Amino acid sequence: MQSRIREVRKAKGMTLADVAAACSPPTTAQTIGRLETGTRTLSLGWVNRIAAALGVDSADLVAHGDGEDRPSLEVAAILDGNGQAQAPRQKAIALPPAPEADLSGVRVAAGIGDYRTGDMIWCRHLEPADFDRALNRDALVPRPAGRYIYGRLIHREGGQLLILPPGPGARQQVVKDPAWIAVAETLVRSL
Repeated sequence: MQSRIREVRKAKGMTLADVAAACSPPTTAQTIGRLETGTRTLSLGWVNRIAAALGVDSADLVAHGDGEDRPSLEVAAILDGNGQAQAPRQKAIALPPAPEADLSGVRVAAGIGDYRTGDMIWCRHLEPADFDRALNRDALVPRPAGRYIYGRLIHREGGQLLILPPGPGARQQVVKDPAWIAVAETLVRSL
């Protein structure tokens, strides 16, 4: 079985040690390297463990022998902070976003703030103990009666959250004791 572990690992920006530490149970960077290069047999158990560590589907790590790999996008250039585009030193792929159980989507119907019509925002759910991770980030917050508020979490005091909706002149909103919030993580935009 041929693998795409190295391509996916590099696309995720992870080192061998990062993947080894993220495995459950953890393993060594040397073991991950051997599995990548094929010097150690890659079992289905290892594929599943490494896929979980990388946060991808197991099928993303397997190259099919019939030439029909899962679709991937080759990275043609890397854009630096000076606006210069350079060819990558090694072949690289860009992984498309993949839905997960703890994600919710927000579709932008009309442009507001930094968002444009047609944008899709992927938000990761957080439990109340983790709300501080969303400070100064955009988040979807549930309100009573099936309503929501979307905006920047600007302050948290006890069970009260202060949310600043996007757009000029917006007034902060207070939400008390939401069961969860979902912090914006990925923006999908057509150009």
